[in-house]
Amino acid sequence: MTNTDYKTAVEQLKKYSYHYYVLDDPITTDEEYDILYHQVVAYEHEHPDQIIIDSPTQRVGDVPQDKFEKAPHLSRMWSLEDLFNEQELETWVNRITKGYGEVRFYCEPKFDGASLNLIYDKGVLVQAITRGDGVEGEDVTQNAKTIQSIPLSIDYQERIEIRGEVVIFKEDFEKINEERLKNRESLFANPRNAAAGSLRQLDTRITAARRLVFMPYGIGFNALEIKNLSERMEWVYALGFRNPHMTHLCETAEQIEAFYHEMRVERDNFAMLLDGMVIKVDAIAVQDELGYTVKNPRWAAAYKFPAIEKLTRLREVILQVGRSGVVTPVAIVEPVSIEGVVVERSTLHNFDEIERKDIRIGDKVIILRSGDVIPKIIKVIASERDGSEKVIPRPTQCPVCNSELLDEGALIKCQNLDCEARVVNSIIYFASKQCLNIDGLGDKIVEALHQSGLVRELIDLFNLTMEQLLALEGFKEKKSRNLIDAIGAVKGCDCWRFINALGIEHIGEVASKTLCTVFGTAFDTASREEILALDGFGGEMVESILEFVRVNGAKINALREVLQPTEPIKKIAVDNPFKGKTVVVTGAMSVSRDIVKAMLEELGAKVASSVSKKTDFVIYGEDAGSKYDKAVELGIPLLMELEFREKISAS
Repeated sequence: MTNTDYKTAVEQLKKYSYHYYVLDDPITTDEEYDILYHQVVAYEHEHPDQIIIDSPTQRVGDVPQDKFEKAPHLSRMWSLEDLFNEQELETWVNRITKGYGEVRFYCEPKFDGASLNLIYDKGVLVQAITRGDGVEGEDVTQNAKTIQSIPLSIDYQERIEIRGEVVIFKEDFEKINEERLKNRESLFANPRNAAAGSLRQLDTRITAARRLVFMPYGIGFNALEIKNLSERMEWVYALGFRNPHMTHLCETAEQIEAFYHEMRVERDNFAMLLDGMVIKVDAIAVQDELGYTVKNPRWAAAYKFPAIEKLTRLREVILQVGRSGVVTPVAIVEPVSIEGVVVERSTLHNFDEIERKDIRIGDKVIILRSGDVIPKIIKVIASERDGSEKVIPRPTQCPVCNSELLDEGALIKCQNLDCEARVVNSIIYFASKQCLNIDGLGDKIVEALHQSGLVRELIDLFNLTMEQLLALEGFKEKKSRNLIDAIGAVKGCDCWRFINALGIEHIGEVASKTLCTVFGTAFDTASREEILALDGFGGEMVESILEFVRVNGAKINALREVLQPTEPIKKIAVDNPFKGKTVVVTGAMSVSRDIVKAMLEELGAKVASSVSKKTDFVIYGEDAGSKYDKAVELGIPLLMELEFREKISAS
């Protein structure tokens, strides 16, 4: 192959890729592409000084990166104001037209993925940055180069930012999860999480294998003289980017609403997920005059689609008994696919809800799955009934132990403390990592101890002897001794672990630490008013604590006497960036996340389990998932583990 042949082959490969990845119109076979590709690879291996910068071979790196560096955007990436109904749309449009008269609006699909900012200079892709906090994000340039629908070069020499959403096609998402299932890896919750996680892989080869797609939606920093957004986007598509093929110019709220409904009808036909429609003022001059609020551009909004709903049929209702004794009804429905996820179960909340909605076995029902929320039945199609439907009775006996149930209206509870569902689940929770962390006391061991009659309640754990364990099948001397020692080692545990291990409904690690900090091990002597005054404690949590103490007061005292939990030491943290802040930790760290949490608590931070508007920082490691995405969505500061440690050292 001569240098001329090489250049021709590169251009041919680029043409093949453009037709396949951008136009969805293949013009050759995979075999022909591979043959030409390997010829190019061979030539480049022999002539490394002649490699063309945007050769298709330059998309995939070989050496994993150590970490992602922070990088600033040339101009801020803004989040959009959300609109949810026709009235909100009309108000938003009127606010603009009131000051500017007749205005055209550019409408386009809102893809559900991970935002990415591409910077081109002198026609070459020089940087790709995640949205981050809008001002700066993470440099994922090497990963972006593996995405075939991102041109490595464009026919434009000035510096410019091309912005878009990185998505995964629905069918590719299903293939990824099938592969992860075979490899016994955790499954991605949805294509958006898969896209975000794939974009942030330190190994570019993993990103390349995920078949990510870049869908452009706008331009950031630029020196263009094109006066309208619609014309600018056509210019972007002509550079070699994918075109969503469903954009429209509207002049009134009525026209926007009509196009919105048209897009809702078509959403299932898109290869990737849509979660709404984006509306933008078309004239750039008007955009500039409208400007921005603190958080959003005044000239753009996201008109969100309603949550996903599907029609199915209720087959039966099963009852689950939690460790607190609450009996929860669960609907078993005919399997239905919602955005690539097969749903077979749905929450029914409680029996008051069943009666209020008049849900019956055999009913046709509308089931809703919104984001990562557990599916729920939102409506019964009563007009479809044929008389064979059966009313769902309120249970009077526990499905596990057959004892009488206490019906408190919304809640129905099994009060039998010897109920196997309660005892086994409560002991498993008691011994779990987030509670007393009793090494070796796993699910099967707990079940064996309960079935043997040796452990009928929590306190029985501390009365076990070597002789009793050795008499059980499968228990050798070493295993028995290790278990006895592990149980004994939890004596003198931290106060919060003692409270958390009790399994009080609605009370987790964060609430346990708060109770411990304020009341110590004598939390059960606190009054309703004292607990209600605590930050983050609502009425439901308070009543749950009081009821648990009232029913199990003697058991709490007995366990406290055996465990002798350690009272918290009142430490006053020195001034540091995390003192008094609410922090969430997510992803894989260089050390256990528990160690990172302990470091934060010593610094005076409150470590929360979920991200909300009250969160001050999210500290993340590799493979951070939905919490990372939520932080990005809310604009919450993100810190990699190394940055967190550097801040500690600096302070």
